[in-house]
Amino acid sequence: MRSTRQLICVTALALTLFTQLLISQNPSPSHQNSNSAATAKAKAGNGKVNCTDNGAYQNSRGETVRRPENCSAPPEGASAQCRDGSYSFSRSRRGTCSHHGGVAKWL
Repeated sequence: MRSTRQLICVTALALTLFTQLLISQNPSPSHQNSNSAATAKAKAGNGKVNCTDNGAYQNSRGETVRRPENCSAPPEGASAQCRDGSYSFSRSRRGTCSHHGGVAKWL
C-alpha cells in the first residue's frame, strides 16, 4: 500500500514538472501576436521609433552606455539586435546581449 502511494506521488510530481517545463519553453501565441501587432502599429504610426527607457550602465572602460531596449524599429546608435528582440547599444562585442539570448544580428 505504501509503495503504491509513493509511486502515485512520484508520478504526479513528474507530470507536474514536465508540464511546467513544456509551458516555460513555449511562448504563448497571444503574446507573440500582440507584440507583433504593437510593433507593426508603431512602425505604421508616425515613423518615429518608440523605445522603452531602461536606463544606462557603466561599461568596463568607464563609459556610460544605454541598457538594451525594446523598440519598434532599430534605434539610432544601436549596435546589435538581441535574440529576444531588444536592441543593444554596447560599444564592444564581448558580452553584448548576454542576458538577452545572445546577438541575433549586428547593425
